[in-house]
Amino acid sequence: MVLSLRNPSQSSKTQKRREEEAPWLSVSLKPENFLPGIVIGFLLGLFMDLSRPQKRNPKFKSVCAPNKQQMSNSGDEELKMVLVVRQDLKMGAGKIASQCAHAATGTYAELMISQRSLLRQWEQCGQAKIVVTCKNQQEMNKLKEAAESIGLPTFIVADAGRTQVSAGSKTVLAIGPGRKTTVDSITGRLRLL
Repeated sequence: MVLSLRNPSQSSKTQKRREEEAPWLSVSLKPENFLPGIVIGFLLGLFMDLSRPQKRNPKFKSVCAPNKQQMSNSGDEELKMVLVVRQDLKMGAGKIASQCAHAATGTYAELMISQRSLLRQWEQCGQAKIVVTCKNQQEMNKLKEAAESIGLPTFIVADAGRTQVSAGSKTVLAIGPGRKTTVDSITGRLRLL
């Protein structure tokens, strides 16, 4: 146990002297200023991170051609996402549109964390999204496994069950974004919606 041999009046004098020397410090270290400072620092850091150009991942070289002549030469190098909708659920057009939006935004959110460079490339390529159909849950599961086995990002939407389908139903599978040839190797035989 450590005993303090300081005189209480001396510690208050020291405190007052510190406040006189650096009044900004005593104001900034108050508890009510701490949380806003953390929030401002976080937002500033996030802004700086998003405004900084991302380092290119060598696995995903820039594939979008700046002019039409180059695009015709490397048309299969575009990036795209395919949204696979289950036919057996008999969803209406509005429900399908909503579920596809969930799939696209879910994929986007995951890629913001894990593969930001791929996401940025896809954005630069126009964010191509193709909607196709599959027969049932089993076919959707096989497509997901095949896509993941070759390194494509996937995302499955599980419905909340408030409207047309029961809760937990897997409605849409997003595959990609990825190179057009790679994505087509998995989804190329599926029928457009």
